[in-house]
Amino acid sequence: MNQSKTYKLSLAALFAALSYTVFTFLQIKIPVAGDMTSIHLGNAVVVLASFIIGGPLGGIAGAIGMSIGDFFDPVYAPLVPKTLICKTIIGLITGFVAHKIGHITTSDDPKHVLRFAILAAAAGLTFNIFADPIIGYWYKILILGKPAAELSLKINFVSTIINAVISLIVSTVVYTALRPALKQSGFFLKLAN
Repeated sequence: MNQSKTYKLSLAALFAALSYTVFTFLQIKIPVAGDMTSIHLGNAVVVLASFIIGGPLGGIAGAIGMSIGDFFDPVYAPLVPKTLICKTIIGLITGFVAHKIGHITTSDDPKHVLRFAILAAAAGLTFNIFADPIIGYWYKILILGKPAAELSLKINFVSTIINAVISLIVSTVVYTALRPALKQSGFFLKLAN
């Protein structure tokens, strides 16, 4: 199959819709002193998109989907800018490690692909473990003026670690299961390294 821009954009739209759906409907909200955090699989979709269509487009697709989810939830709506930034960077880091360092789309060694999928997901999600709560804390203090930001920071840190572990496992398992089917069907993108 030809690797046209239309195909990549179609996949990006699909991943944006999937990240919105997964984040919005498959999350467990946790109230925190007048604020809210959640356990969700949205980051897994960002990582998976970065594996399949590359870091920049995968990160942007996931960021758009999750930001739309934030926008339509009154609790999260003020955090849309933070979501756009953090999720895009998850995609950029994951894609860089997976494709520029690990060359996962050109390798035929399943162990190599699995190893670099885990490393790439871990790199992108580790960034988010620190960036999401810290940026959220400063955003809440400086922009929103929320007094309970310190308590929220601690709980957000814990929920972000839980999200990262779950997202790493889910995205890696789904990618390694989906990869052979994409190759066999002719829908596998061999991204430039």
